[in-house]
Amino acid sequence: MINIKEDKGLDVLNHSCAHLLAQALKRLYPDVKFWVGPSIEEGFYYDIDMDEKITEEDFPKIEREMKKCSKDNKRIVRRELSKDEAMNLFKDNPYKIDLISRMDKNEIISCYTQGDFTDLCRGPHVETTKEVKYFKLLKVAGAYWKGDSKNKMLQRIYGVCFKTEEDLNEHLKALEEAKERDHRKLGKELGIFMIDPLVGRGLPMWLPNGFMVRRLLSDYIMDKEIKLGYKHVMTPSLGNVDLYKTSGHWDHYKDDMFPAMNLDEEAYVLRPMNCPHHMVMYKNGLHSYRDLPLRIAEVANDFRYESSGSLTGIERARSFTQNDSHIFCSPEQIKDEFQGVVKLILDVYKDFGFEDYEFRLSLRDKEDKEKYFDNDEMWDMAENKLREVLDELGIKYYEAKGEAAFYGPKLDVQVKSAIGHDVTLSTCQLDFLLPERFNLEYIDKDGSKARPVVIHRAILGSLDRFIAFLLEETKGSLPLWLSPVQVEIIPVSNEHQGEYSYKLFDILNNAGIRCHVDDRNEKLGYRMREAQTKKIPYSLVIGDNEINNDTVTYRRHGSTDKFTVTTQEFVDMINKEDSEKCK
Repeated sequence: MINIKEDKGLDVLNHSCAHLLAQALKRLYPDVKFWVGPSIEEGFYYDIDMDEKITEEDFPKIEREMKKCSKDNKRIVRRELSKDEAMNLFKDNPYKIDLISRMDKNEIISCYTQGDFTDLCRGPHVETTKEVKYFKLLKVAGAYWKGDSKNKMLQRIYGVCFKTEEDLNEHLKALEEAKERDHRKLGKELGIFMIDPLVGRGLPMWLPNGFMVRRLLSDYIMDKEIKLGYKHVMTPSLGNVDLYKTSGHWDHYKDDMFPAMNLDEEAYVLRPMNCPHHMVMYKNGLHSYRDLPLRIAEVANDFRYESSGSLTGIERARSFTQNDSHIFCSPEQIKDEFQGVVKLILDVYKDFGFEDYEFRLSLRDKEDKEKYFDNDEMWDMAENKLREVLDELGIKYYEAKGEAAFYGPKLDVQVKSAIGHDVTLSTCQLDFLLPERFNLEYIDKDGSKARPVVIHRAILGSLDRFIAFLLEETKGSLPLWLSPVQVEIIPVSNEHQGEYSYKLFDILNNAGIRCHVDDRNEKLGYRMREAQTKKIPYSLVIGDNEINNDTVTYRRHGSTDKFTVTTQEFVDMINKEDSEKCK
């Protein structure tokens, strides 16, 4: 998916198209008030305030008026204004007045005029309205003024514009493809998860198919961790507020946490992360240098109060599950442990066939004293240590200021989803702070007390986000080993083949193959299409020939070819493919 902001020409064109939209709206709805209309990665939008509610059914009418504005071929003329002139020109628009009033008195204020429409804007724009003619309005949504939920809800109209009709059509085709890949659509169609307002926004409920996928992923990553010496634990989803005051999360993170619950003269919160619990767990016993590294892991439920506007299915939710771990090690062990985490990440990505990803070294913003723990010496040491390790490992990475955790720098693995979202899957964080705040210790070789270092790491990250990414990457056609139903058994006629189909079900089920018999009173063709729609990897059609010869006739999802093999050959084939994971 193209990023409009990365192409200067498209960036200017889309910003000019936002003005064309505003001009058309002003002609159609004279009382409309405008706030801002920027270009964005996906195209452009304009926030408007008017009594009449705009729907997508209104788009053809608005687009026709936009085309009229374009055909007028008016020059787009820039004019600089004094602050008083600007205040007078936009006196009837409280949103523009607010923007102007907050400008510095020495700031250059400019407006752009195209025919009968003038808008406050820094620019730049194309030369004439005729250059803006290949566009499409995409959707309309609510948006709080200034992004503050305490303010009025405005209407935000999104669109996109290209230089040629061919480019526009190609982009619209890609958007349709993205819609088909959207995990929210696939999640509903495939029975993976549901979200209901009665339960709450951002609180996904996992249906049987979805829970099976989660279980398989959990077993997959835990089996890998066990082989590497991780010790799995389980901790509660609640925590005392004092726990987060000790860790520092209360000062730096409480706005993203659910409100405290006061019970029995104590205050509890739903935990947003697991590290404080694991710090307390480490402190529960005495540790020697011989015990290190100690790798504590947990598949844990966490809760964060994400803003309603940022909620995106299971990619960004208020309740989610992390494949989390905390490695307690000595300073001398940092390099080996960090290297081990990176190798595990690369091993997992190889299993899933991920190739398009990059490593981001997330650093603090030194100027942001509120977001980050204020200890320059600690930060310099931690950031330099990570750079040193990454350079020695020969890992290519880029640096991102302001993306660190409040307690330390981290290495994030960034992937681009099939529908264009920039997603963080895996993360590995170096932490000198929490061991200090929790006063963690181990007995060193010389008998003295020493402070361990903690490496926070999540390989699959959020299981929820990982599944969303997988659904979009595969368009819902999950690999055999992750498919909740691997084989659909379809008897031609229930009267003649139903009994044999259930005997076959028992054979497959006992062989560890997840299967289902579709013996509904529907036509064979309908049931076969249903199996394809559900993206079940294998469909078995059972007729008299299969019964008489103890065979099965199978069809792979996405193929029209059919193959007949013995039942045992089919079982062996499925088990072999299942054992190979994604390779």
